[in-house]
Amino acid sequence: MKGNIFLHVVLSGLLLAVSADTEDTEPSIEVDGNGYLIFCLCMGRFGNQAEHFLGGLAFAKAVNRTLILPSWRTYKNIPFTDWFKIEKLAQYHRRILCGTLPPQCGPPDRGPGNPFGPFWDELGVNFDSMKAFTVAYHEPDRWVQRFSPSEYPVVALKGAPASFPMATEHRALQQYMEWSDSIVEQGQRYIQQNFPGRKYVGIHLRNGPDWEKACSHLEGGLSSFMASPQCINPRQIKEHVEETGATVVYVATDKNPLIHEIESHLADLKVSVFHQDPWLPQLDLYILGEADHFIGNCVSSFTSFVARARTVHNKPTSFWAVR
Repeated sequence: MKGNIFLHVVLSGLLLAVSADTEDTEPSIEVDGNGYLIFCLCMGRFGNQAEHFLGGLAFAKAVNRTLILPSWRTYKNIPFTDWFKIEKLAQYHRRILCGTLPPQCGPPDRGPGNPFGPFWDELGVNFDSMKAFTVAYHEPDRWVQRFSPSEYPVVALKGAPASFPMATEHRALQQYMEWSDSIVEQGQRYIQQNFPGRKYVGIHLRNGPDWEKACSHLEGGLSSFMASPQCINPRQIKEHVEETGATVVYVATDKNPLIHEIESHLADLKVSVFHQDPWLPQLDLYILGEADHFIGNCVSSFTSFVARARTVHNKPTSFWAVR
């Protein structure tokens, strides 16, 4: 059975009505009279998207709309549940998956058109009409008044209704992000195959071309760039290896893992260095999250995801050159 979903999309000060055909997989689902919200996680790579998601989750709660969990965006849409479970999210706020919205929530499609590209294309969303608005995402009370659920039952946003970097008060929402069974299984398989039962220090190095480009525009040297030097400190690794009694260092990086340099510096400790360059960066995130100690780059949203997750589980984290 097919149903039409009526959506309203916010884009740079514009509100656009849209509709989408989906399979009516849950015909008995109860309609939320407070309305629904979905947004595109269309900015940056996963680290940025995760920060935007948590901010958008907080916004959905603030405006009291059920959150339609968005897809993660790579070169294609990745279903939310490929990487994360959804059960724990319900402890914070109402949520449903794409494709389970009741067909009663909107009128039929009135015409084609999609200015937002692949994200909405892959969800089968077509845009219909447009209205101007000026309400900001950080004004939830005004937002609710402007977009009543009776007139706008489903609201879809081109981008997440959240700041970047993320608001400090939203970091604690990481506790509701639980890895999917698939990610846990793949991450544990790597650990058990390579260093089962051994303590390890996980490190994140940012030394790819985008970082080099950023460095070329610095004034005052690396130590002044966003309060974090972008370099590796072997002495710092050695200190944490000795403190934790680790015999393994696991390296996640966007370019050069510096395996030889790290092994040479830690030769007297007989430490093994591992780096897998996984096909899925989320596997690095999982393994770093499980480490006995983690050293990250405080500028990076990739590091930020790991640091937030480790805070939830009371695991120690430090940052390069920050003592």
